[in-house]
Amino acid sequence: MKLRLLFGTLMLTAMTANAQVATINENFDGFVSGSVTFPQNGWSIKLATNPLPFPPAPLMIVTTDANKAVQAYSGNNTNQPSYLITPQIVTPAGDKALSFTATAAEPYTSSGTIQIGVASNPTDMSTFVAVGSPVTIVGPGTIQNINVPIPASTGTTYLVFKFTPTVAHTALQIDNVVYNTSSTLAVSDAAKSKEEIKFAVNAENTELQFVAKKDPKNIQVYATGGQKVAEGKLKGQIFDISALQTGVYYIIIETAEESVVKSKFIKK
Repeated sequence: MKLRLLFGTLMLTAMTANAQVATINENFDGFVSGSVTFPQNGWSIKLATNPLPFPPAPLMIVTTDANKAVQAYSGNNTNQPSYLITPQIVTPAGDKALSFTATAAEPYTSSGTIQIGVASNPTDMSTFVAVGSPVTIVGPGTIQNINVPIPASTGTTYLVFKFTPTVAHTALQIDNVVYNTSSTLAVSDAAKSKEEIKFAVNAENTELQFVAKKDPKNIQVYATGGQKVAEGKLKGQIFDISALQTGVYYIIIETAEESVVKSKFIKK
């Protein structure tokens, strides 16, 4: 009987370890705080090596704040990345995006970058494939909202946060990780909203011109790297994009009826 129970326990453990998640909504408040608490809750890490023969070495920390977060601390390392890896996800179909908040933590004033990628092996970061460009994280005190569309892929997939410092003792922190509905819909999909919101870039490429029965409550514009580059409301059915550089942008429109329309546009 004991052997059967043990076998059943091992089988359950294996099934749990291989479980895939379709979405992620993680604020880390349920995690155990500290610098030696990974892996936990399906999340794992791969730390950079310490280039010096003495501490401090790179660490991945779950903070002790009331609102917990995950912090990548570079220690003596000045330029080698550390990685935070999510639980295994259902093979991406290209219909979801990864969003999160990021900041450079007190009392460190240096900056670094965070780049999102996918990996097929959570213990081997040579399988890391970047999704989008690295995003420079500045601070402390500046909280950045980052949104990265995850493209379709095949096979075993883990989402990966790649933290790269610029100098020693950099501390980059993330929180409120959500992997869910994508913000990469085509412009024509905006018409699917029941409020039939439509927009177009004007001939001068300085503004978005909207057609809607009711003005949206809020508009957010993101660069392809996930940085929020504009936010606000319409002024006379117009949204100003004159300050934006040439390129592709994603737009999230919160309608008057509190639904969300997600689309994209090109500024030439």
